[in-house]
Amino acid sequence: MARNVVISGGGTGIGLAAAQAFASDGDRVLVLGRRAEVLEKAGVPGALSFAADLSDPRGVRGVAEFVAAELGTVDVLIHSAGGSGILEPGVDSEDPLEAVAHNWTVNFRVNTLTAVLLTEALRERLASPGGRVLFLSSIAAYRGSGSGAYAASKAALHPYAFDLARELGPRGITVNVVAPGYVEDTEFFGGEIEGARRERLVGETSTKRAGTPGDIAATLHWLASPGAGHVTAQVVQVNGGAERGH
Repeated sequence: MARNVVISGGGTGIGLAAAQAFASDGDRVLVLGRRAEVLEKAGVPGALSFAADLSDPRGVRGVAEFVAAELGTVDVLIHSAGGSGILEPGVDSEDPLEAVAHNWTVNFRVNTLTAVLLTEALRERLASPGGRVLFLSSIAAYRGSGSGAYAASKAALHPYAFDLARELGPRGITVNVVAPGYVEDTEFFGGEIEGARRERLVGETSTKRAGTPGDIAATLHWLASPGAGHVTAQVVQVNGGAERGH
């Protein structure tokens, strides 16, 4: 039976790969993102799209109204929107503390607040039983990210997911987190990374290869399956063993 699948950040990278995986099963997919032109070019067969800023309550209310009208029930909710903030406008100030405040605010807005607002807006529409909520975290939540802001904003999703798992479990809804490592063919790094850095990141893995959006999409697809119905409140590492260190 076809399910209704809502995917934030569904126009590129991991979110797009996930949208393609569910659509290929015949599920009805709604992809969300800020850039309407990106969603339109995504080319997911049969998918609906809706452009909104998910860090803005007004934008999220618009999504909720669209979901109510077009889908009704949400079987699978995947939070793939987010990033390091590298694509966001910088701060117009030479004050170093202003720069720190901006960096941390941007990261929590694009990685944490977007997921929380969308979840809260749609939680009463989650299929009961059988609903699935899936968050995209990062290896950085365990190892840091340089400035700390990105890592902290991803790590913040973990306790939120654990609380949701307890709250929604009686309704037959599972809540899990997937933590990727280095994944190629995404917008995360703002473009192709320098060769030495890529070599270092791949070298940290046990599998000696970069991750792909398809690797992460396959894990999300399994966690949304009936076979994962007793898996909840978990963080699944999908980083080739890099989180364990080498």
